[in-house]
Amino acid sequence: MTVFAGQGDARRSLSLLWRAEESDAADRPRPTRGPKPALSVDAIVAAGIAVADAEGMAALSMRSVGERLGRTAMALYTYVPGKTELVDLMYDQALAELPTDYDLSAGWQSAVTSWATDTWEFSLRHPWVLQVSQARPVLGPHEYTAMETLLRVLYTTGLDSAALRRIVGVLFHFVRGAARTVAESREAATATGVTDEDWWRSRAGTLTEVVPDFAERFPLLVRLETEGASPPPEEEGAQGSYLEREARATFDAGLTVILDGIEAAVARQAARPPR
Repeated sequence: MTVFAGQGDARRSLSLLWRAEESDAADRPRPTRGPKPALSVDAIVAAGIAVADAEGMAALSMRSVGERLGRTAMALYTYVPGKTELVDLMYDQALAELPTDYDLSAGWQSAVTSWATDTWEFSLRHPWVLQVSQARPVLGPHEYTAMETLLRVLYTTGLDSAALRRIVGVLFHFVRGAARTVAESREAATATGVTDEDWWRSRAGTLTEVVPDFAERFPLLVRLETEGASPPPEEEGAQGSYLEREARATFDAGLTVILDGIEAAVARQAARPPR
């Protein structure tokens, strides 16, 4: 399930994201009497995040959010025009959890590693954010802050903006893609009722029967699995955590390759003759 951001009215959506309407309201005289608003945009967004965290994006609706707040869906429309705007608000607000500053005393490599780890863990705490497409950004304040935070680290490499523009894209795609694999693995077990361990055991055994000459047809794959694979877990029922450890090891290895590539780009730029 992929959700595309920015489908609502542009002015209303951006005003909600940047809380421009609240700023305008703050400048107006407040009535001294009368009941306070029963709901708020922040309360609705928090309830939406809670629904998506607990039940997934598929369960998210104005009705389900209203039920969590003890209200009808209609009561929410005064504050948020609809589900598409709500998803934008939820995505941007969730990003507020991410750190906005990293210690550079140990070098940019350490800071980028911390950023990537934080973003990976954030994505697995809120796996629904991985379903919000990056083809069209939300354009909210916390989304921009997340980008600014990474750029603050990367500009210390000395690389020019043209190079960093591509590197930022690589880092975001890598971290989101790696986290999505783990999130989908967890979702598959819940959705199908079959653990990864049982699925692999069943399929691997059947594949051997159906393709008895598998090793002859794909010798390099067999070599990779026999020489490069980590030993399976010894404890019973540990396959799930084992697979996630493998995914994390792959994440760490991939990040190391990217960092080495950035370092090589820094060296190449430093070696260029001045214009």
